[in-house]
Amino acid sequence: MVRNKGSHETLTIGCAAGFSHDRTDAAAPVVETLIARGGAGALIFEMLAERTLALAQLDRSQNPDHGFARLLEPMVRPVLRRCLENGIPIVSNFGAANPRAAARRIRQIAEEQGISKIRIAVIEGDDLSDVGGRELLRQYLSPADLEREMISANVYLGARAIAEALLDGAQVVVAGRVADPSLVVGPAMAHFGWRETDWERLGRATMAGHLLECGAQVTGGYFADPGYKDVPDLHAIGFPIAEIAADGSFVITKADATGGIVNARTVKEQLLYELHNPAAYLTPDVVADISEAEVREIGEDRVAVTGVRGHPQPKTLKATVCFAGGWLGEGEISYAGPNAEARARLAAEIIKRRMRDELKLRFDLIGVLSVFGDDQGDALSKLSPGDARDVRLRVAGVHADRRRVERLLDEVTALYTCGPAGGGGVRTSITPRLNSVSCFLPRELVPAKITFWE
Repeated sequence: MVRNKGSHETLTIGCAAGFSHDRTDAAAPVVETLIARGGAGALIFEMLAERTLALAQLDRSQNPDHGFARLLEPMVRPVLRRCLENGIPIVSNFGAANPRAAARRIRQIAEEQGISKIRIAVIEGDDLSDVGGRELLRQYLSPADLEREMISANVYLGARAIAEALLDGAQVVVAGRVADPSLVVGPAMAHFGWRETDWERLGRATMAGHLLECGAQVTGGYFADPGYKDVPDLHAIGFPIAEIAADGSFVITKADATGGIVNARTVKEQLLYELHNPAAYLTPDVVADISEAEVREIGEDRVAVTGVRGHPQPKTLKATVCFAGGWLGEGEISYAGPNAEARARLAAEIIKRRMRDELKLRFDLIGVLSVFGDDQGDALSKLSPGDARDVRLRVAGVHADRRRVERLLDEVTALYTCGPAGGGGVRTSITPRLNSVSCFLPRELVPAKITFWE
């Protein structure tokens, strides 16, 4: 549990999710490890990204009881009782676009498990998608953006509200868009009694949060490359744990009796992940600085990180605004055997000529060129034809008019009998597309709000 304010006892924080569709069986080994090691602990689930939050807003618009993380229940249900019985608070942004609905669902899970008392804190204030929020954003968006259909707008809140909720006895903290590292910084602030201006400590805890926020990436998941960077038992990879000291320095490890690996290389890769400037990693809580950080292996699956510094927090908070971006249509068809690549190329040319530039198209030859392709098709046209014998053509198109996208997919389906020879396995899909922009608002304009659900 998070102890009384001002404790010097090491705080152990485990992470059980690194994105909205992460594995649902990751939490139990983390929780059992926290219990076995004893002392103060907390469990976080990091489950938000810009696109997932916009999709959650769309989900909520269809049903007012939806809009939180779809995997909340299978993530939380297996560990809720164990966490409550052992004083391990759960902190997460799985509230997404509807933190109150998420809190109601957690309370229902508790009731179904015979838990009579649970104190849930809901953190709000990040959502600027309502009329008042949109009016606030007007002076920070371009005139062109103001003409577009807004789907969602959310500010990245910091750790202060999380800390306050925990100090007020919250057993579960449900947030929407808080900065990913703040899920770790908040429990550390509450446990150690750090002030909001303890920049060095906040900077170190922020980097601990940064290392945990993507789940199994730091324990070998995104690191693994057979023959070059081998990772044992990747199928049963363990999720990460940070042991944070009172000065903010920390050790990264992982759940006991699990696969994966924690070493200097996995930590360094994740430490640099998404950092545009290692000397100035901007978050709502602090500007973290890893330019003088040291990473040391101190035991099996144990890596110490020291030397991180912190500078005063930015005066603004980042807001991400998502807009409707038209419709994305995708169609695929396979060609196999002799001359397969030539037939797939011919099929792409047929689609291009029949659509007559009605919408922007992308062609990928999966098995020849796809990952390294481009939306203009230049890479494919410059690549000399080869003799691939198993090729899948993917055609993608975007337009504001759904009917035009549907016509593209009809043309892909027509390749069955209109040629070239041997096409099969057609699949088509159409989905709404999202675009996003970011802007910065004075932090005093978007205060966090805490509501308790008993």
